[in-house]
Amino acid sequence: MVQMLKEGKVTDFFYKASGTLTPELDMKIVLKLEAWLKKSFPKKSLSNTMDSEAHEKRPPILTSSKQDIAPHIASVSEMKHYLCGCCAAFNNIAITFPVQKVLFRQQLYGIKTRDAVLQLRRDGFRNLYRGILPPLMQKTTTLALMFGLYEDLSCLLRKHISTPEFATRSLAAVLAGTTEAIFTPLERVQTLLQDHKHHDKFTNTYQAFKALKCHGIREYYRGLVPVLFRNGFSNVLFFGLRGPIKEHLPTATTHSAHLVNDFICGGLLGAMLGIMFFPVNVVKTRMQSQIGGEFQSFTKVFQKIWLERDRKLTNLFRGAHLNYHRSLISWGIINATYEFLLKII
Repeated sequence: MVQMLKEGKVTDFFYKASGTLTPELDMKIVLKLEAWLKKSFPKKSLSNTMDSEAHEKRPPILTSSKQDIAPHIASVSEMKHYLCGCCAAFNNIAITFPVQKVLFRQQLYGIKTRDAVLQLRRDGFRNLYRGILPPLMQKTTTLALMFGLYEDLSCLLRKHISTPEFATRSLAAVLAGTTEAIFTPLERVQTLLQDHKHHDKFTNTYQAFKALKCHGIREYYRGLVPVLFRNGFSNVLFFGLRGPIKEHLPTATTHSAHLVNDFICGGLLGAMLGIMFFPVNVVKTRMQSQIGGEFQSFTKVFQKIWLERDRKLTNLFRGAHLNYHRSLISWGIINATYEFLLKII
């Protein structure tokens, strides 16, 4: 019986003992037995036994390779809209930056295309890609946010707000555009670097940022109002019309046909929005080309430009034809690259 207790067979012990004990068993014997059990089998041994059992039942830390890879695949899948938007922007800026620079000179000075090109030729090839870093940083970041936040916010709003899908997606587009405006300082520095009047003041992005620092944080966000207006409404129209336009294009049966359709769809939208918001960008460029001084309202700057250009709409839209072609190519590249990467990631 003692052997049974040592082996931990307490149940068998009491079962066997029940046949030998009598009802007249003295209570002292029971108390002595209890004390002997506590002394012989302390709680530590019992807890050790339970810990080992728990360890044996604990699932292994390393699982199958599929389970290991799954979280990484999920994280890439969640970020793919941001990644595709970033890569699409990089591809676009690298190709279209010289055209954008010609357009910038026309917007700022109201000169003809030929004169703007001659200005760039006088500046030399060394300065052709001068100022590319800010738009590269800005566009890769803002387009990543534009596509990524639009998708994330659309899903989030659909779950928590019971409104028509059009209203939900429009709100998501406006919020995404508003978030993009955080990076207005990059657009601001790009404007300064592309303006030849500031060539002697700073030669790179760091120097331009440093020149604005002494004027306070507000100086970095000069021209914020037109940026917010342009980003919000252009996003609503871009995401709202992208699907319907593609549906009216010929049905694509091959990968190359899909690529062409995406290019056409993005290009048409970009060209339309570029013309629509061209006056807004003209005012924004004028506001951001200034360093220090009074912060003038959008209306006041627009009136000043309107008077300078003899109150003629054709003069206000000078450079719009080039902007049309640039936007056609840029947004065609962006949309086609984005949709292509979305399929392969």
